Amino acid sequence: MTESDSCSDGGACVGAGDDGPPTVTDGERTPQVAQLSVPEMDCASCAGKVENALGAVDGIRAVETRPTTGTAVVTYDRTAVTERDLVTAIESAGYEVTETAGEDETATGGPDESESLWTSPRALKTWVSGVFVAFGLLFEFLLRGANAQVGAVLGLPLHVADILFIVAVATGGQEILRGGYYSLRNRNLDIDLLMSIAILGALTASLAFGKALYFEAATLAFLFSVAELLERYSMDRARNSLEELMDLSPDEATVLQDGEETTVPVDEVQVGDVVVIRPGEKIPMDGEVVDGTSAVNQAPITGESVPVDKTDGDEVYAGTINEEGYLEVQVTAAASDNTLSRIVKMVEDAQSNKTEREQFVERFSAYYTPVVVAFAVLVTLASPTVFGVAWSTAVVHGLTLLVLACPCAFVISTPVSVVSGITSAAKNGVLIKGGNHLEAMGAVDVVAFDKTGTLTKGELTVTDVIPLNGNTEDEVLRCARGLEQRSEHPIGEAIVAEAGTTGVESADVDDFESITGKGVRADLDGTPHYAGKPGLFEELGFDLSHVHATTDGGVVTKTTQQLCERNNCLDLLEDAVPELQAEGKTVVIVGTEDEIEGIIAVADEVRPEARAAIARLRDLGVERTVMLTGDNERTAGAIAREVGVDEYQAELLPDEKVAAIEDLVEEHDGVAMVGDGINDAPALASATVGVAMGAAGTDTALETADIALMSDDLSKLPYLYELANDANGVIRQNIWASLAVKAGLAVAVPFGLVPIWAAVLAGDAGMTTAVTGNAMRLSRVRPESGVDEP
Repeated sequence: MTESDSCSDGGACVGAGDDGPPTVTDGERTPQVAQLSVPEMDCASCAGKVENALGAVDGIRAVETRPTTGTAVVTYDRTAVTERDLVTAIESAGYEVTETAGEDETATGGPDESESLWTSPRALKTWVSGVFVAFGLLFEFLLRGANAQVGAVLGLPLHVADILFIVAVATGGQEILRGGYYSLRNRNLDIDLLMSIAILGALTASLAFGKALYFEAATLAFLFSVAELLERYSMDRARNSLEELMDLSPDEATVLQDGEETTVPVDEVQVGDVVVIRPGEKIPMDGEVVDGTSAVNQAPITGESVPVDKTDGDEVYAGTINEEGYLEVQVTAAASDNTLSRIVKMVEDAQSNKTEREQFVERFSAYYTPVVVAFAVLVTLASPTVFGVAWSTAVVHGLTLLVLACPCAFVISTPVSVVSGITSAAKNGVLIKGGNHLEAMGAVDVVAFDKTGTLTKGELTVTDVIPLNGNTEDEVLRCARGLEQRSEHPIGEAIVAEAGTTGVESADVDDFESITGKGVRADLDGTPHYAGKPGLFEELGFDLSHVHATTDGGVVTKTTQQLCERNNCLDLLEDAVPELQAEGKTVVIVGTEDEIEGIIAVADEVRPEARAAIARLRDLGVERTVMLTGDNERTAGAIAREVGVDEYQAELLPDEKVAAIEDLVEEHDGVAMVGDGINDAPALASATVGVAMGAAGTDTALETADIALMSDDLSKLPYLYELANDANGVIRQNIWASLAVKAGLAVAVPFGLVPIWAAVLAGDAGMTTAVTGNAMRLSRVRPESGVDEP
């Protein structure tokens, strides 16, 4: 640290050798975020231990644990704590940290994939424990004559079966007791601590009451170890869905430098480098094709089933597959910032946006365990009096309730369903940025659509040019090009493109002005000109019912011939404009302050899948579909009828579109707004759920919407709605099933109807495995391969 050169008069300067506090820079005050991979943290109780351990460290601002992916995200003050301190704290909770990453990176460490879960050290101890339990049962029930006494403890006999059961506890219970120790150390009343108490309690009761409960202790140790392995297996299945996303991008890239090809790790590839991709290879980085032609399979990113042709100037994404040709691609984004990396990070971060049900479950679980533990104590103390059972039996009932006191299956039921749904959607080209958005989408009653770029392709083309008042088509296009070339509106871009195609040059443009929702104004060659909706020219004082068509000196279009039948006069309001709009075309009028020079009609093709997608949404349960557009009434009506929406609102300014969404939100419980993610950002933000179309490679669209359809495929919307509905159903099933099973078993325990092994298998292992397996069913929901017209 450098010594400060500026000291106030009469004050003491703190130099390098002084004892005063060190100077802290602004950068050091900024909170640091670390993401740590903790693969063995795979349940709610594990996460609780990690949170408590980190919470005891000074300088930590926030902790977020994600057991479904085995990661912990820690926000800390790096002037008070180091990353090494975070790792030490987690290790003090009994868990190994395999990888750490900064705020903009992803922790990818994990256990050795070559090591099978079923042959891991814990699994081997479990199988050995099971063998001793089996031999113990053999001597206890079948070979009673051989079950001789081999010793005594505190005057109580020990038989062969008892010794076998104790050995089973010693082998199978090691990891359980270790976990219980760390739980006690971190003051966390979780399943490890409860099971440790139950096992040690059974052994203690065997000595205290003179009735051997070694079988119960051994059964607990063995079956709970099996349960832990099953939970890990189930959680690994959920984690694999995210790891499949991470594995889409290759580890290496072939870089072309000075005509030489060099293979390097993707992390070393720089923006601006040119990478070579041969047929069958994965594209390693986002970039732009600079040489070659090929079909690229973009399904891993956008979910598109048909490969997309790519040539010079086209954009490609990391993780997509080069099907047949040779490509040279200039890299446009670093490995940590490409489209695939952003998708993976957003999917991981989606777990932090908890659903309402998940928040309810967390609040409920905070009371559940203490209540059941208290009930276990009550049953143990009251059973001898109320039910007339022996104290040893009462202790077994209490221990059984301790097994049921951990809400693992209940707590994990929602997050594992959310992770399954979100990762499944990501693999099918739909990015859901939070479990809360997945839940909200499943409860949507109304879907509102933007028109341009959503229900239509957004690729406008000029269909008609009608010159008026003695002007020619070229003169109308020249003025229109000058007016629109500074506009960013798609209609303006279509007009400029048409003028360029026909070879019409632009006039000199000065004082350009955009008139929101109406059109544009500019000085062309020194003369004020306007281009915009008919309403703009009505405001300028024109009589649109009496406009002269051009018949001499200009090209007479078919539309002009049909409409101009009396004295070459057109009624724009009643005839020309309505007829064009009835064909689904948008009309732009061009003129000066004194004269209307012509009409330009622009059309946008409706997406072929739009009608079928809307019909499918209705079949799935959407009550109402609405189209919101700034286009005119007649054009909007024509498009609305073609795609089959229930209603439409036309001629909306941006703020009016937001107001329309707010009205729908007040009227219905859930409203989804589907737009392009950029122009429709305010409306997307106002809706219950904002869905952006065609977000692949578009930073703004990825950031603004709650959900992004990575390709311009509207048929993914019914898939999204069906997935969200199914996810909500799975979450409800998991929550209520786990609660019902736990409650039913707990109530039956005092009556002696639930043996301790049943509590382990059904109440703990069975339910945790069941809710995870039920959640994984969401991966079976698939988009329809082709949406046919109904």
